[in-house]
Amino acid sequence: MKKGLFITFEGLEGCGKTTQAKMLYNFLIEQGCPSVYTKEPGGTKIGQKVRRILLDQKNDGMDYKTEMLLFLASRAENVRLVILPALEKEKIVISDRFYDSTTAYQGYGRGIDLKTIRYLNNFVVGKAIPDLTFFLDIEPYEGLRRSTSFGNSREIRFEEEFINKKIIEGKLFLERVRDGYYHLFREEAERIKIIDANRSKEEIYNEIVEIVKRKIADSTNSI
Repeated sequence: MKKGLFITFEGLEGCGKTTQAKMLYNFLIEQGCPSVYTKEPGGTKIGQKVRRILLDQKNDGMDYKTEMLLFLASRAENVRLVILPALEKEKIVISDRFYDSTTAYQGYGRGIDLKTIRYLNNFVVGKAIPDLTFFLDIEPYEGLRRSTSFGNSREIRFEEEFINKKIIEGKLFLERVRDGYYHLFREEAERIKIIDANRSKEEIYNEIVEIVKRKIADSTNSI
């Protein structure tokens, strides 16, 4: 390949994206493909500190703009220190969330101006544009049920907020976020692949692996 391959995983809480991202990473390593796994928020020393701020229940009164800018700060460090260096070495980068999360959650969910979000996302990521994105789709309340019941590291502040979020234009917060992901899919259907998350993790994994194999083959053939 001329460059590395950048794969991102997106979806609502409880959809299983973290599990699938790690399973794909392990598969690629087993196949001898140089790969890197990262996540948002996090991925770097500063990113982990930002993550703790965002998930702290004591910060439940945080302004939406502050929240968005913290996510972007974590992303800027991740791009600079992890993602771009790995891509330049022709590695495959797998990220558990990336800029689509900001558009879906802070844009469609919170109602922050989408043009502003697009500008800031572009400013932060530069050339680090995903080649392939998996949107693991699940009904919001089923996702929350899975997340709060079975999660080993519950992101409490967000889950409590999601459950109690007020209705805007007839829809709850996570319903608006899910709609946002579908808007993104319609705009970039070639990049974003919708994966039915209402199945066993093995079924989901097998579908993802087949798509990634085809993507790698296409990238190799294009040299």
